This record gives sequence, C-alpha cells and structure tokens, in this order.
Amino acid sequence: RRFYGWFGEKVSVLNSRLSAGERYDQFKRAKQGELQVMVGPRSALFTPFGNLGLIIIDEEHESSYKSENSPRYHARETAIYRAKMEGANVILGSATPSMEAYYRASKGEYAMVKLEARYEERPLPQVSIVDMREQLKKGNRSALSMELKGALGQCLAKGEQAMLFLNRRGYAGFVSCRKCGEVVGCPHCAVSLKPHSRAGKVTHLTCHYCGYTIPMPQTCPSCGSKYIGTFGLGTEQVEQMAASRFPGARVLRMDADTTGGKEGHDRILKQFAAGEADILVGTQMIVKGHDFAKVTLVGILAADLSLNVGDYRAAERTYQLLAQAAGRAGRGDLAGEVVLQTYQPEHYSITCAADQNYVQFYKQEILMRQMLQYPPVSHILGVLVLSKDEALATSFADELADMLRGTEGLVLLGPSEAPIAKLRDVYRYMIYGKSAEYECLVREKDRLEQYIRQRGLSEHLSVQFSFDHE
Repeated sequence: RRFYGWFGEKVSVLNSRLSAGERYDQFKRAKQGELQVMVGPRSALFTPFGNLGLIIIDEEHESSYKSENSPRYHARETAIYRAKMEGANVILGSATPSMEAYYRASKGEYAMVKLEARYEERPLPQVSIVDMREQLKKGNRSALSMELKGALGQCLAKGEQAMLFLNRRGYAGFVSCRKCGEVVGCPHCAVSLKPHSRAGKVTHLTCHYCGYTIPMPQTCPSCGSKYIGTFGLGTEQVEQMAASRFPGARVLRMDADTTGGKEGHDRILKQFAAGEADILVGTQMIVKGHDFAKVTLVGILAADLSLNVGDYRAAERTYQLLAQAAGRAGRGDLAGEVVLQTYQPEHYSITCAADQNYVQFYKQEILMRQMLQYPPVSHILGVLVLSKDEALATSFADELADMLRGTEGLVLLGPSEAPIAKLRDVYRYMIYGKSAEYECLVREKDRLEQYIRQRGLSEHLSVQFSFDHE
C-alpha cells in the first residue's frame, strides 16, 4: 500500500498466495517494462527486469531469506551476485544487522549508513530486566513477574495498550534449572544439549554438532536443585493468565492457531490497531515491524529461551528478537516501557538488547565466533546423510567423515544425529567441516561428490550438501 501510494501502477507484488499463472503475469509485465518496482519475498529476486538498478533487502538479518528447499539459496547472497552481474546496487536494511553484513561493513567491503535516532527524535523505551530466579525465591511461580503485573495494571488504568511477547523459538528444546538458570550445555561446542525422548519421557541429551551425549540429569549439575527440566509455556496459557489477573481487560492472542486463513494476521492486527483489545499476546509474529501508537508497555516472557536452541547463532537471534520486541513500545507520542523477564540476566545478548546497543553485542559475539571458528570469520560445510535404514545411514556417515578426517585446515565435527533425527521415517545424520578457507570446503565437497558418483548410492540412501557462510 505504501509503495502504491508513492509510485502508482508501476508497482506489483509477489506473494505465496499467487497462482503460477498470476506470478507469470507479473513477471511478464516486468519483462515488458510495464513495472518498475516489485515488492515480495525472496523469490522476487528473480523478477526479469531488463534494467535492474536497485535491490533492497529489508530486515536482511531474517533467517527466512535462506531457502531450505531446492533450489537452495540465500536471498542476501543471491541479491549481491545478481547486482554484480547487472551493475545494480544493493541496500541491506536492518535495525539489528546480521553478523555477516556487519562484519563485511566493518572490514570496508560494504558501505555503512547509520540511522542514529528514532523517527522525530522519540526516546527509546525504558527497559527493566527481571531475574526470574529471584521471583521463584519470593514464591512467585507464575510466568508473569510481580514487576510485569504492576506495569500491566498501570498501563490498563491509563487506557493504554500492552503487548506480551512469548519468545518461543527453541520451545522445549533444552534442559534448564529454574533455580539457578543454568542450561545443560555441550562442553565441546558452546551450544545447549538437545533433549531426546522415549515413550514420552526425556531419557538423554545430545549435542547435534559433535554427538556428545549424557543421560537426562535428575538434579541440576550446577546447584543440585530438583527444579530442572524442559521449559513449557504457551501463548494460550499466557492469554489465560492475563485474562484471569485483569478480568476487565480485552485480550487478543496471535499465533499459528488464531491466524489461520487468508486474512488471519490482518484481522487480528486491525482489531488491535482499532483499539478493540487492551493486551496482545503472541510469538515472533507480533514483534516484526508493527507500529501501534497506543502501545506503551511490552512484556517479554522467557527472553532467554532462544539462547538455548543448540545453534551457534542463538545469541545473535536472541538479541535481534529482543531488540525488535522492545522497539514496539513507545512508538507514538506516549513514552514506552519494557519488562524483560529472564533466567540469564547477565548474558550479553540480554543486557545489550535492553540497552539497544548493537555495537557492544557485536564486539562480544564476534569474539565467540573467532574462538570457535564459526561464520562469518570461518565457513561450514554440512553433509546430511539420509536413509530409512538407520544402520545404513550411520555407516555411510562414518565413511564420509573418515574421508574428511585429517584434511589440512579443516575441523571435523560429527557424525551425529541431525537436529531433526528422524523425519517421515527417514533417519538423518550430519557431518560438519569448518575452515577459514572457503575454497578448502568447496574442494572437499567436490571430492565427496566424485566419490559418491563412483561408488554409486543405493535407492535407500541419499546425501545433501550445504554451505553456511552467510
């Protein structure tokens, strides 16, 4: 709507709801010069403009720009390559840049343009960090801290609106202690161990990078507390808590269950924007760029949940989510307040998000990446072995890992179970190779592919390769 308002009929839109015929019509109009602006998701990159001048990737840090289906590509990388081919420019826009983009900008490969202040010089919201371990000591076992309950009461009394953001990324994907906040992690890879269940009960914890495995602890290895387990909290529970605590408040919930159908998202957002609800409860989808002038309070529940997803990008994604969530408060004329609840209040992604200090976060995170040889300072080759026969998958994964073992300049991790160890009755095993030299990984991939072609694969076995350097 905004682009149509500025540029009129020269604008078109691509989205997943278009049929193949409708998509074809828009591409044909672009090729014939009837369009000058195409707005859309990553597939819009393939619009056949004859005279491409500019590609803008908004929220360039978003993980959804990486296609997991064939053809596999990263929109950021593809945009830069296409722009080089056609002599165009690329703008990567983000309030919370990806480590890759900022790393290249800091090295002078990209030009950096900074917006140092909010629109109309509006102040940033006041952020309070609440240590949920202390809440437990005070006898408060609710998901809503005393501070958040008090702030919600004041907000509603003034006739203003609030958003309760539940950081569910990594939901039940790790084991932690509610008393001391310790998360059971891998001693070799600086990621959390993932719980694995049998007959509905967590029996063991495994690292999906190197395969390190331990039995499920019954007490916290750090403090001995019995308050240890997977984290379980849903938006429906939060909605009920808010409605129970504030009976007069009108509560809306926005998640996968309430946004079904074509207009699901729009319907809920329009209701909230029109003032038909006082509190909006939701997951990531409520913090992505929405602008509600009457929202003066944002409550962030389980802020550290995404820190523990067993992925080296966990701290980066946590910072991005929290900074975006905090940015929803005080966007109008009224001052904003954020209550950030966490079991790890000292973690740098939490403290930097509270201060809205990206540069400080980057300095700390890049040190971790350098020490552990993770992108953007290094590159990762992923080899995924799939088979319905588990023994066949493990033996062939071992075979390929043996070929990589001993390669100069390459650090080998695995083989181990993939993050999703079994999908549609197919067993999945991962091998990772890390190297500062991208060409080294390309050579090794070519060598493995040649070996596979010569050896031949049975119909019960398949292998997929991926690079992680973007």
